[in-house]
Amino acid sequence: MSLHEGHVTVDYREERAVLVGVIHGTITEDQAAEYLDELEFLAETAGAMTIQKFTQKLQYPNPKTFVGTGKLAEILEYIQANDIEVIIFDDELSPSQLRNIEKRLEIKILDRNNLILDIFASRARTSHAKSQVELAQMQYLLPRLTNMWTHLDRQKGGIGMRGPGESEIETDRRIIQQKISLLKVKLKAIDKQMEVQRGNRGQLVRVALVGYTNVGKSTIMNLLSKSDVFAENKLFATLDTTVRKVVIHNLPFLLSDTVGFIRKLPHQLVESFKSTLDEVREADLLVHVLDISHPNFEDHFNVVKETLAEIDDSEKPVILVLNKLDAYQPEEREDEETGKMYIPSIAEMKKTWMAKLEDKNCVFISAETKENVDEFKETLYEVVKEIFKVRYPYNDFLY
Repeated sequence: MSLHEGHVTVDYREERAVLVGVIHGTITEDQAAEYLDELEFLAETAGAMTIQKFTQKLQYPNPKTFVGTGKLAEILEYIQANDIEVIIFDDELSPSQLRNIEKRLEIKILDRNNLILDIFASRARTSHAKSQVELAQMQYLLPRLTNMWTHLDRQKGGIGMRGPGESEIETDRRIIQQKISLLKVKLKAIDKQMEVQRGNRGQLVRVALVGYTNVGKSTIMNLLSKSDVFAENKLFATLDTTVRKVVIHNLPFLLSDTVGFIRKLPHQLVESFKSTLDEVREADLLVHVLDISHPNFEDHFNVVKETLAEIDDSEKPVILVLNKLDAYQPEEREDEETGKMYIPSIAEMKKTWMAKLEDKNCVFISAETKENVDEFKETLYEVVKEIFKVRYPYNDFLY
């Protein structure tokens, strides 16, 4: 145990984990492998070391045990032979599935939602973020309470057990419901306060950085605002929205760094992080950041687009920033005329992406090596200037 900035932080050793996924519906084997890779990164962020991955092809997950009984027996044999401490499933498990699997395997079981909630709990810094995470955790726990009672003797802490402590897990449904009501009241007050703060920011144009988790939003924030926002190569390094005033060529605007999105983000979290997502709703311009070096970046683009459509249905201008150009290795393409394989240039890729975008604002950069950052700043300046012109037609002394 160590003291850190006035908090007591517990150093958890890495737990040995097994990951389990089901290939069903339209999911291909390649996609399933990529999903489990993402789950492995989530597990690593939470402090678990992945020892083995299991997948099974089913028409739909087994309603009783998620995977088939044969696969469950295979997993049981493996965990007994390899000193495994936790099993993580790549989907939300129903309370009955959780109970049945625990009965069979007698080991700590986590699903994707529980893992994400746990990472959020360990990342939350402010009272606001902590309350949001705690509310989401309580809502997740409520239907699973009976299950929590049955194996309290085996709880050892570690991943999936951070945030609200064991004493809260042991309490009955009534106390948890009271806690949920209290947290909702507390968050309502904080949301009101945040609304007032946003209202006080006056006439400045608001720009929000959005994107999948770990694409480099905070690094871009630091680059533009010359501030020191926490950024590292881990999932969900940012939970609290940071807002900074940025000035490009004499034109000031507000830039906010928001929590990253992820595939299958637990709905409890979307509800809890309402005020954080309000930054996105109230923005005049969205800067959508993509990690172009990630093999799955086109899927990430669609996940963020869909999540944004759920949060905010208003039409907003968007600048697409394809980041991490320094780590990007383009795939070879076949030339339609000659049939030869070639590596596409950045200009060609820009053309392809611009065809997908309504606003035609698309920039390839590396925030790390500062490549093409000037072009990005110019694009940002031009779009903010247009918004400013429409809002204040007679106030042209700034540009």
